[in-house]
Amino acid sequence: MFFSPKKILDRFRSSRRGHLRRKHELEKTLGVKIKNENYFSEALTHRSVLSIPAYEEKSSNERMEFLGDAILNFVVAEFLFSEFREIDEGQMTRLRSLLVNQHALAEHAWNINLSSFLSLSTSAQQAIEKGYETIVSDALEAVIAAIYLDGGLEAARRFVTRVLVPDDMQMNRQMYKKLDRNFKSALLELAQARGLGAPRYNVIKEEGPDHDRTFTIEVLIGDESCGVGAGKNKKAAEQAAAEQAYESLKRKTSRENLG
Repeated sequence: MFFSPKKILDRFRSSRRGHLRRKHELEKTLGVKIKNENYFSEALTHRSVLSIPAYEEKSSNERMEFLGDAILNFVVAEFLFSEFREIDEGQMTRLRSLLVNQHALAEHAWNINLSSFLSLSTSAQQAIEKGYETIVSDALEAVIAAIYLDGGLEAARRFVTRVLVPDDMQMNRQMYKKLDRNFKSALLELAQARGLGAPRYNVIKEEGPDHDRTFTIEVLIGDESCGVGAGKNKKAAEQAAAEQAYESLKRKTSRENLG
């Protein structure tokens, strides 16, 4: 099919206008001014599309996700250290976990409709529509990395605290209530109510010198791994693992009740 130079130019201009409009929409969604679009293009590219010819020279957002995770944890740790001087290390660790766990990140990603900007396969899109959290939570971490690379640490800090950290009043009401909850007991009660038996906890990793150990613990219900948590002692790690397993089992129970 032959296109005249004018028609080709018109198509280019139309495509360019659509591209600019999409960029402006992303800027509005994130609340940032984008200078280098390549960072955000990579952050929003899921590995599921890399086999498609149009994307074969692109990179997925996995490296961005790695960087974004580190920035996110730093910014939230800094915020908690500065704003909550009355709580100890263990409470800060648990509170940070509540703010940056996969479920929390996915909720925030859905709140800003981040999935509408993702480049992904049909199957990955269907997974998101079914409530699969990993893709959108990973994308949000990747976007944090893109904001950092494009605008610096202060830009990333503003985004994280605005989008991911609730205001002090809400945090005091909701987060402290969760801090006081015994998730091991709650998980045991829920698992037994479902006839699944008692959860078991296994240490899967120990890191650091004797005076500054970090324990990583996995919780199993039956033969299934349901959660992994880390902490400066085994009790804190077990609570973190139990919290993850409890939230996952509770969501699964809700879906089954609805279905």
